[in-house]
Amino acid sequence: MQQTLPIQRASEQARIARAPRLPALRLHWAGLPLAIMGLLVLWQLVVSVGGYRPFILPGPALVAERFVAAAQSGILWQHTAATLVEALGGFALALVLGLSLGYGLAHLPWLERALAPILAASQAIPVVAVAPLLILWFGPGLTGKLLIAALITFLPILLSTIVALRAIPRELREMALISGASRWQMLRYVEAPLSVPVLFGGVRTGLALATTGAVVGEFVAGREGLGALINIARGLFDTPLIFVALLTLAAITLGLYLAATLIERALVRWELG
Repeated sequence: MQQTLPIQRASEQARIARAPRLPALRLHWAGLPLAIMGLLVLWQLVVSVGGYRPFILPGPALVAERFVAAAQSGILWQHTAATLVEALGGFALALVLGLSLGYGLAHLPWLERALAPILAASQAIPVVAVAPLLILWFGPGLTGKLLIAALITFLPILLSTIVALRAIPRELREMALISGASRWQMLRYVEAPLSVPVLFGGVRTGLALATTGAVVGEFVAGREGLGALINIARGLFDTPLIFVALLTLAAITLGLYLAATLIERALVRWELG
């Protein structure tokens, strides 16, 4: 245990030096209510000046009324829960795969050389084009949608893992090796703590994309989820309900982003403190 003390001290100093670079949460969210109010005013102004019919562009009041009706009937919560399960399940799968493969690519150059062309080629194919195949192979149930959400979430997590590990100062790695640190000690005292700020950038992006992947799967084949609700509302020309589903998706994405930011700050404070 004595051998790990220099590693811990050096790692703590590096984390303290990097801590002020973390964005303050209030800077991200202080202007959100004002931005929402401004968008609502602009939205109502466009509807009033343009004289649009509700099935073309409904006003905020009509959308709010439709939201209340969908919430009271329970249909909104049913579809929202389905999308959340698919998005979070796909994100969890992408997180495990992205962290594992990213760790390997960051430490094994030969593995990166072997897989880089495959990963680059896979990103040239839109997820929307692959989604019908995944639904065909794994069925229209939960599995296919989880895989679609994981596929669209995987790359940001993978890249942020590689960048985070490679950004660790070489001096700390050399100090750990000189101290006789094992691979686990290197991960625990050096790599994991110093990777948090960069890694969570990919986590936040991945959470936002996970909802997109879930909705794509629901568009292709799904009876539940906000994507399916949009399809149903489109068939009924219920444009206010489409807006309700879209705004709910936006709220989910903002909520997941906020949750990831709070977890990041809690981890950083725990590591520093």
